Amino acid sequence: MPKDNPSPAAALLAERYQGQGPSVPPQVNDVVEHLLSHRSVRAYLPDALPEGALETAIVAAQSAASSSNLQVWSVVAVEDKERKARLAAVTGNQKHILDAPLLLVWLADLSRLARVAEARGIETQGLDYTEMLLVGVVDAALAAQNAVVALESLGLGTVYIGALRNDITTVAKELGLPPHVMPVFGLVVGKPDPARPAAIKPRLPVRTILSREQYSSDAEAEAVETYDALFKEFQRGQSLPEEGWVARSAERVATPKALTGRHVMKEAIIGLGFKLK
Repeated sequence: MPKDNPSPAAALLAERYQGQGPSVPPQVNDVVEHLLSHRSVRAYLPDALPEGALETAIVAAQSAASSSNLQVWSVVAVEDKERKARLAAVTGNQKHILDAPLLLVWLADLSRLARVAEARGIETQGLDYTEMLLVGVVDAALAAQNAVVALESLGLGTVYIGALRNDITTVAKELGLPPHVMPVFGLVVGKPDPARPAAIKPRLPVRTILSREQYSSDAEAEAVETYDALFKEFQRGQSLPEEGWVARSAERVATPKALTGRHVMKEAIIGLGFKLK
C-alpha cells in the first residue's frame, strides 16, 4: 500500500529543519502551522495591496506586547516610488523594495514620550539612557513580527530590510524624523510573484538554540557542521552560490567594512538625539 502523504505540519517541519528538528514532536495547530510556513519573499507583483491590509498590519502590531505599555515605536508607510528608490539606495538598491507596493519603516520612537512629558512640565532625563533605546528597538521588533504574521495570513509576502541601518542619518532625513527617533529596519510588503516562489529557509538545529536551565554550547560544533552542509545544499537547490552558513556568517562579522556603515552606528544614533548614558 502507498504511504500516506505527510501532514502539512510534518512537511513544513521537514523543510525548516531538514531532519534536525526537536527531539520531541512539537504540538502543532493552525497558528503554529502558519508560523512554520514563513519565508522571506523577494519577488513581488506590482499589484496594490488589498484594501485594509495596511490597517490589518497596524492593529496586529499594536496588539503585540509593549514594555510597561510605553509603546515607544512608530512606523512610516512608504508607497511613493521615488521615496522608495531613495531609501533603496541606502540598502544597495535592493530590487524588491522597488517592485513591491509598500515599504514599512519601523522606528524606535522616544519622541512621543518626550512630547507628552514636556507638555506637562515633566523632566525627561530617563530618555537619555541606552535602556530606553533598547526598549524602543524591542517594542518595534515585537510589533513588526505581529504585523508579518497578520500580513502573511492575508496571502501577502514580506521581507525585512536591515540594510536601512547602513545609513540611519539619511533615512531619518528622508522620513522627516524628529530627534529621539531611530529607524530600526524596513519591511517590504506585497503580493508574491507565483512565477518565482520563495522557499522555506532551513534553520539551525534546535539543539543548537535550546538550552535548559543554564546556557550550554556542548552540542554546538557538531550541529553547526551538520547545518552548514544542509545550508549549502539549500543554496544549491535555489540556484544560489553554494556558500555555507559558517563562511557567510563569519564574513558578516569579520571586518567593519562587512558591516556597511554599522561601524559608525553609535555616532549616528547620538546624531539622532540619543545620549546613550
